Amino acid sequence: MQYGIGVKVNSVYMSQYQLIPYNRIEDHFQDQLQIPVSNGSICNFNKEAHDRLEAFDEWVKKQLTSSPLVHVDETGINIGGVRSWLHNASTAKHTCYYPHAKRGSLALDEMGILSEFHGILCHDHWKPYFNYGAFHSLCNAHHLRELERAWEQDGQQWAQQMSALLKEINKVTHEAGGRLEIRESELYRRRYRDLLQEAEKECPAPDETKRKGRRGKLPRTKSRNLLERLQDFESDVLRFMDEKDVPFSNNQAENDLR
Repeated sequence: MQYGIGVKVNSVYMSQYQLIPYNRIEDHFQDQLQIPVSNGSICNFNKEAHDRLEAFDEWVKKQLTSSPLVHVDETGINIGGVRSWLHNASTAKHTCYYPHAKRGSLALDEMGILSEFHGILCHDHWKPYFNYGAFHSLCNAHHLRELERAWEQDGQQWAQQMSALLKEINKVTHEAGGRLEIRESELYRRRYRDLLQEAEKECPAPDETKRKGRRGKLPRTKSRNLLERLQDFESDVLRFMDEKDVPFSNNQAENDLR
């Protein structure tokens, strides 16, 4: 039986966008339109759409690779009862999704975008992302959530103050058109460093004299780990106030995965 473009388009839309099971799509065509469409036909419609989109998929990857800034994120998904990962790379105009059995660099390389990308990569501080891009911008929405946890659960006053400071910087940066003047930027950077230096008193590193033969880094609390990350990755945390196209958060990628 030959099917028109309308049947094929609606079938693919319901299957791939609305995520409706094949048997319910079959019921829809039969009950509402009196058109018999089998599961096999629905599968073939999806395969045809996949083949037709191959050139577009490569075009999107090229657009992302050549972009000055790309957002990336990943989330766990279930494929045939097996734990897998859905990776995405996106800008305001383009998004590429890539399902893979692995979460790390193997999947990111096979995705075919980040290995050729040389701009600013915006992400949530997951370590494999640091292997790609020329510069990095860390998601401050994540930092705010971690700071809130440090204040509410650990009683860390410095965390509450840092949260307020980051929000203030974001507000004035937005009001300034997306980038601060050098002098104002340096003032905020100094406040940022001073606050973290003061935080050392409230949230000190573990006492090395209590090592007892243990090798490597002594265990840190979550609050201490956060403090050290904010110190070590200062430039990536505050990049949003110095470069106009760099956002405060990685919400672009996170929203694209929802």
